[in-house]
Amino acid sequence: MAFQVMATRESPSGGDEPQVREGDPPATRPLRVFVVENHTDTREFLTFLLEDLGHTVIVADSMRKALLEAPAANPEVLISDIGLPDGDGWELLSKLALPRPAYAIAMSGFGMLADRVRSKAVGYRHHLVKPMGLEQLEGILHEAGEELRTGSCSNDGGQGRN
Repeated sequence: MAFQVMATRESPSGGDEPQVREGDPPATRPLRVFVVENHTDTREFLTFLLEDLGHTVIVADSMRKALLEAPAANPEVLISDIGLPDGDGWELLSKLALPRPAYAIAMSGFGMLADRVRSKAVGYRHHLVKPMGLEQLEGILHEAGEELRTGSCSNDGGQGRN
């Protein structure tokens, strides 16, 4: 898995505060993000990126682990790889019992139209194809934060599923 990192976020003073550029979307509030990814380097890098953006990150490396741990983690956002060693992200989302609907994002090397349609049908809001850009992920997380803030978040994939 590769991410395309377009720009650094160091402030002019060299500190840790983010640099705001004209045209940037407003900062998203910190989110609880549950990441399901079996590839160690990808999982660790994604965790680093999300934490650097201020989010709380909980991870699982398999469908079985995600099914056990995600309900107690009560995530606001779920990011799951489609190809998992013990199932797939589509099966995961259809079996996952969360206390509230999570804003679900699929990520995969599979990017055919049928894969994207299947992701939407089970409730994923977005289907990102690896490699994906950091700015694309940030934009989607901003969208998730806005929907969660306004209470309009549902993961029905257009199918009426909650």
